[in-house]
Amino acid sequence: MLDNWTIGKKIGLGFAALVALTMLISGIAVYALRTAVESKDRVISDFASKLIDAEKLRTAVMGKYAASRSFLLDADPEDVTTMARHRRDFAEAIDRIKPLLETAEGKELIQHVNDAERDHERALQDLIALRKGNTPQAEIAVLLDKNVAPKRAVLDRAVDDFVKLQTRLLDDSKKASTEAADAARLLVAIIAGITLLIGAGIAIALTRSLTGQISSAVQHIQGSAAELQAASNQQMAATKEQSAALNEVTATLKELVATSHQIAQSSQRVAKIAQDTSASAKSGDSTTQRAQNGMGAIKQQVDVIATHMLDLGKKSQQIGSVLEVINELSDQTNILAINASIEAAGAGEAGRRFSVVAAEIRNLADRVAASTKEIRALVDDVRAAVNAAVLATETGVKEVEAGRKQFSDVTGALKQILDMVVTTSEAAREIELSTTQQTTAVEQVSVAINDAAQGAKETETSTAQTLQTSGQLAKLSQELVRLISAQAA
Repeated sequence: MLDNWTIGKKIGLGFAALVALTMLISGIAVYALRTAVESKDRVISDFASKLIDAEKLRTAVMGKYAASRSFLLDADPEDVTTMARHRRDFAEAIDRIKPLLETAEGKELIQHVNDAERDHERALQDLIALRKGNTPQAEIAVLLDKNVAPKRAVLDRAVDDFVKLQTRLLDDSKKASTEAADAARLLVAIIAGITLLIGAGIAIALTRSLTGQISSAVQHIQGSAAELQAASNQQMAATKEQSAALNEVTATLKELVATSHQIAQSSQRVAKIAQDTSASAKSGDSTTQRAQNGMGAIKQQVDVIATHMLDLGKKSQQIGSVLEVINELSDQTNILAINASIEAAGAGEAGRRFSVVAAEIRNLADRVAASTKEIRALVDDVRAAVNAAVLATETGVKEVEAGRKQFSDVTGALKQILDMVVTTSEAAREIELSTTQQTTAVEQVSVAINDAAQGAKETETSTAQTLQTSGQLAKLSQELVRLISAQAA
């Protein structure tokens, strides 16, 4: 049947078969490429997004914990607002993550994270209520370690487990997409091999069928060979330009990748410095708080000393009053002793002994009067010293109060520094995550450009081979013309 066909029909049949096979290969290749690209895009957009939101959960928990610690230290209402803001960020991240979860393990872990955060919030709110009720700091610290710290540890472990799960799922998805791409490449290679065998069979069949009709097509072959050679020259020139442009793009992408790595490293250093600064600010805040409490204790002791000094002054006044009474008693005793001496002298021999007793009483009254004067002088000295001590104590109280106010100002300044450092740390972490994503995307683009450049080089090599083949074909057609002309002769 094929023997009755013209060369055009036979070539058309072979071309149609090759076109069909080419379309089949192209369709399979496009499907495999689309599948691989969609898999990669899903890995980048879906799992990377969930991993970023998981890290935001950790950031929100850390921010809320820092704000709660600050509130428990100085009971600043702004800290309650900050805690509420971080809890809203936590809830928004949970709401974004839940619809994207596909595995039962992920849904269970995110529910565990949500429940752990709820438990931690309840324990923290109870402690905040106690702090608002002016509960002592020592009791607050004990309750913090006993009730809140264990729930915070459970929440941290739950968030870490969820982040680890998302990281593992991201790695598994990358591996699966890579395996799908490898399978697609293998399928395309198998189909290409089968197509090559089918094409070879069709070529052999057509060659056998066209052997008797080749002489009439030699002239057309010569024209086609010339056109093919010209097209190959143009294609080679275009391929060289494309290869040069791809090389320039590849070099630029390499520089961009290096710059992205440097930015990521700088962001990590900034985040580390911010964390260290935050720790130092927290330590300074705690130290100033303890110093402020110490100043308050000193003020209380100084107030107690002032009270005791005032009491001592009152006691010295009372002692003075008692000395006045003793002095009056001494004067009266002296007068009574004089009267007794007079009466004893009037009594004669019978009153001599009584006269001696009256003299002794008079001497005792004189000594009591002298001692009373000395005690009065001592009491006056004590009273003067007490007054000076009271004045000094009042001055000390004023100085302590001024120092306590200065420590309060320092504590407020450290609180502001701590808030700014926390904000800087969060911004540095977000920059680090964004830079990491950018670096990954640029590296993938660089790999794609390298593949395209390699393809351009292979195309250039193929074009050169095509040009060489077209030249050989032209020579072969001339040889066929010569042979056909010789056979005709």
